[in-house]
Amino acid sequence: MKHSAVTTGSFVVSALSSVALSVVYLGGGQPQLEGLFLGISLGGIAIGLALVAKETLPHGPFEQERDLLPGDSDEHEAAEDAFDEGAEPLERRSFLTKLIALAFGTLGIAALFPIRSLGTKPGRDLFHTAWAEGLKLVTENGVAVKAEQLAVNGVLTVFPQGHTDAADAQTVLIRLPPDADAPGPESASVEGFVAFSKVCTHAGCPVGLYQAESRELFCPCHQSAFAVMQGAEPTSGPATRPLPQLPIGIDDDGYLVALGDFPEPIGPGFWDRGRD
Repeated sequence: MKHSAVTTGSFVVSALSSVALSVVYLGGGQPQLEGLFLGISLGGIAIGLALVAKETLPHGPFEQERDLLPGDSDEHEAAEDAFDEGAEPLERRSFLTKLIALAFGTLGIAALFPIRSLGTKPGRDLFHTAWAEGLKLVTENGVAVKAEQLAVNGVLTVFPQGHTDAADAQTVLIRLPPDADAPGPESASVEGFVAFSKVCTHAGCPVGLYQAESRELFCPCHQSAFAVMQGAEPTSGPATRPLPQLPIGIDDDGYLVALGDFPEPIGPGFWDRGRD
């Protein structure tokens, strides 16, 4: 028995709808049309498979007495033969099989386009910021900072030159008193100036409060406190990881510059645990 025109048409319409769905999505998208074509595509497959089952599989009802004891090997072989006989009609219909593959294939291709909307793989970008050796420390307005501009115990939010819109690169610059021993490696600070990531290692909030008397940085979101003299180690609150320290120096013109990027990922500790 040949498959009906309705069966063939169902799979063809489904495939065409999937192609149309892809075209609409690539053309900028239109939710109503996308929903319509997706419904037609899935509906065509559903109708086609239902008709395939009706036209190719044996019709019932079938009744068979059940033995109280497990059947013997002859009965198992008979059951396997019956199953194979039911699959043979589909195997012989290569055209129908190709139609089914076409319908599912075009739908699968159409489903790939929304995945592309998720964007490119972040790669190692999550572990680096815009800071690089030689970049000047600038204010949010792009003004380069000279060492003489910041008073003792002063604090200033700075960004890498040319990247004032990089939220992950925002940094707290602090000038410690002359008698204070700057934390971290000797090469990471200069003339009492130290710089730490402003992104809290708990939930990513901006650590914008500095108390000169205790030399602590505070996160206003969840009240984490970081001891500057101990390398911005957390002393209270939910944060468990220190704020990464930015290595800085002073160039020949007296401007504060970065000596590189942060030595570790900034922000919540999740990124640090995800490092290779």
